[in-house]
Amino acid sequence: MTRRAYDAVIVGARVAGAATGLALAAEGARVLILDRAPEIGDTLSTHALMRPGVELLARWGLLERLMGAGTPLVRQAQFHYGAERVTVPVRPGPLAEGLIAPRRWLLDRIILDAAVAAGAELALGSDVEGCLRGADGRVAGISLARPDGRNREIRAGLVIGADGRASRIAAAVGAELLATSPHRAATVYGYFPGIENRGYRLYFGDGVSAGALPTNDGLHCVFATCPSAAYGRHFAADTRRGMAAILAGFDPGIAESVQAAPAERLRRFPGAPGHLRARTGRGWALAGDAAFFKDPATAHGITDALMDAHALSRAVTRDGRPDAYGRARHAQSVPLFAVTQRIASFDWGFDALKALHETLSACMKSESAAVDAGSAAASRQPEPRRAATANDHADPRQTMEPCDA
Repeated sequence: MTRRAYDAVIVGARVAGAATGLALAAEGARVLILDRAPEIGDTLSTHALMRPGVELLARWGLLERLMGAGTPLVRQAQFHYGAERVTVPVRPGPLAEGLIAPRRWLLDRIILDAAVAAGAELALGSDVEGCLRGADGRVAGISLARPDGRNREIRAGLVIGADGRASRIAAAVGAELLATSPHRAATVYGYFPGIENRGYRLYFGDGVSAGALPTNDGLHCVFATCPSAAYGRHFAADTRRGMAAILAGFDPGIAESVQAAPAERLRRFPGAPGHLRARTGRGWALAGDAAFFKDPATAHGITDALMDAHALSRAVTRDGRPDAYGRARHAQSVPLFAVTQRIASFDWGFDALKALHETLSACMKSESAAVDAGSAAASRQPEPRRAATANDHADPRQTMEPCDA
């Protein structure tokens, strides 16, 4: 067996993990990305990216690949508050002309391929058993389960949990739970042809909401949402008919497209409570839903995962302080968490909902400013640091001891 040590081991190979691996490897870090899945295919998703996420994809050179694969450009968002429609044009930026909502089998794979091309190692089908700790209690690597029952130990300067809202890494390191929310919405969605691209279309009514997002292959991701407690009333008898009934109250044309399309498997998400966890500790960090899961009501999960990847890689390779990432992203996440969970409660009138959307817009502008500021600061530095450090104040050489692998 070879003996290896990595600057960072990332558990989870979807958007958060792949993007973090890409950003770290591009700065010269030795990175290993692990995922228990044997391949990276489709997954539950809201698909929609907001401006900060699209800007990061453009900076990493991935937006052009997504567009080249047939991802349609979104130039406006329509918000329907009952009978009132508010159209918001998407202002072109220096790196992106609009927004996108790519399929996850495409987005995740493109980011992961870019991470490998940048030098990250990838091991799919890897089942992480837990974390290793040094004599001082600091996390020092991970333990992999082998088919023969023996564990394989991999040492790393930093262990990053990007393994979703039920994160094993968060549990293994004892990440502190900083906030929770009981508000949750249930969503049913599918992919349908024959719908004109009018940008993001979002509909809000009394106890229900819906939307249509243009995605790949000439399809729209069409969804209908209600409070989790009302899921059975709307969808239990006939999921497609229940979905179409909600849509018919907003846009009969989209409802007809849903009813007329060939039968396909609809995706269901019954809802889950939101959480906000501590993002960093001694030798570990969390990214994506492992750190911060909120209701899909604001379709901000992918953008948050990309923001985490950007901020964590900068904090590690530029500053040598993963804890700076935790503080910065927590400050950005708190107001976003609050507004998202309030929207997911369905306890609002239209005027209140408009105000919540204005708050959401302010959160996204703050995130875009943080991306721009971080990139500008990086451009003024002559050279990045070589590698991640596991202990914010320790000699990084002490984190690089190899072990039997």
